[in-house]
Amino acid sequence: MGSTMEQTSTVPSDRYAESSEEHWIGRYFGVHRRGSTLRTEVLAGVATFLASMYIIVVNPAILSDAGIPFSAALSATVLISFLSSLAMGLYARNPILVAPGMGMNALFTYTLVQGAGLSWEVALGCVFWSGVLFATLAMFNVRKAIIEAIPASLRYAITCGIGLFITFIGFKNAGFIVGSDATLVSLGSFDASLLIFFIGMMATAIMVVLRFNGALILGIALTTLLAAPMGRLWGEEVMVQWSGLAAWPDFSAVMQVDIWGALKVAYLPFIFVMLFTNFFDALSCFMALSESADLKDKDGNPRNLKRSMTVDAFASMIAAPLGTSAAQTFIESGAGVAQGGRTGLVAVTIALLFLPFLFLSPLLSLVPGIATAPALVLVGLFMLAPVAKIDWTRADEAFPAFLAIILMPLTYSITLGIAFGFLGFVMIKLGTGRWQEIRPAMWVSAALSVVMLVTTH
Repeated sequence: MGSTMEQTSTVPSDRYAESSEEHWIGRYFGVHRRGSTLRTEVLAGVATFLASMYIIVVNPAILSDAGIPFSAALSATVLISFLSSLAMGLYARNPILVAPGMGMNALFTYTLVQGAGLSWEVALGCVFWSGVLFATLAMFNVRKAIIEAIPASLRYAITCGIGLFITFIGFKNAGFIVGSDATLVSLGSFDASLLIFFIGMMATAIMVVLRFNGALILGIALTTLLAAPMGRLWGEEVMVQWSGLAAWPDFSAVMQVDIWGALKVAYLPFIFVMLFTNFFDALSCFMALSESADLKDKDGNPRNLKRSMTVDAFASMIAAPLGTSAAQTFIESGAGVAQGGRTGLVAVTIALLFLPFLFLSPLLSLVPGIATAPALVLVGLFMLAPVAKIDWTRADEAFPAFLAIILMPLTYSITLGIAFGFLGFVMIKLGTGRWQEIRPAMWVSAALSVVMLVTTH
């Protein structure tokens, strides 16, 4: 591209004027050098925020099922999103949002707390130790060895399985799917609340298809409005109740993490699954965004990858003391990249946009479960995209991937899906005489899977 000095004479006068106005901010983030402008970077930050702000409501809704108070979980969600995105912008200088991740919150609530019976404080301890291990891996830059050890088919399958699991949770929370003695699951009673959910889900899907900015949060708002008359004009249960506009943040979950209580042999597989899921989600996100926006260094690798992974790791580690499940990079960052965002100023803008919601817990508590359910269903759709990358013609790769995908929703457990996926891969390779294709990390993964199955079931 050439140096900044060489480009000065070729830059249009209006852009040069803007870069002068940016003063040290533009120079720090390299806005002009990346071929962008201050206005473009800020608007890109707004676009990413609109695409991902649903997490402000959805994450506390999921964590409240684990016993964490909604207002405390909301404060934790906003704080970690602010701090980690700010670090991503200022330290790693990449246009990427970091916030509590979908999948990680489901793993925390429905597998660790509801499934394995851990208290939410101990589950937060598992989040903390997975962050410590993530930070260690990031600092020693061993990502290549780990990537080569875990087959791509299983990495894709785990993302898809988590997506189906989250979709199942959305349908369950809405009452669209209910338990049945005869068929295990069945369609719920088609009443007013189910009709509201269905309308909200379809409206959200239409907005996604039409590429509306903030389609998920608009769907949440629309479904909440539709649910407001419930218990007033029809139905018996009041779903939407006004409790105020603003209040001081609730920090009751801060420093409630049980760090030492999480250090039990029986919990090691849970820590490993969190580490595995977060590590590969982060790496996949960085890879995808670097390709789509040409955010690469001179060697063709994702720009500032080590710094970005370090930010993601420490975000996971400090999420636990703040009172939320692990933070991770958001693929929704692609919304800002598509708007031309290229620098860390995008992430700083996103961080600042999160902060006001720290004081809006009463307003956001208006949102009922059936209003967040459509967003969960659509998140499952987005997470199913990697299924096309699995080679279904190779049964030795496809069957373990299939086990991971199908068993997550059917067993209501992310860890069981991953465990049987790993075990299936190792056993098929052994049974077909291809044991040399099993790398050391996969042997360790399979062993941890056995430990988890023996100690928790």
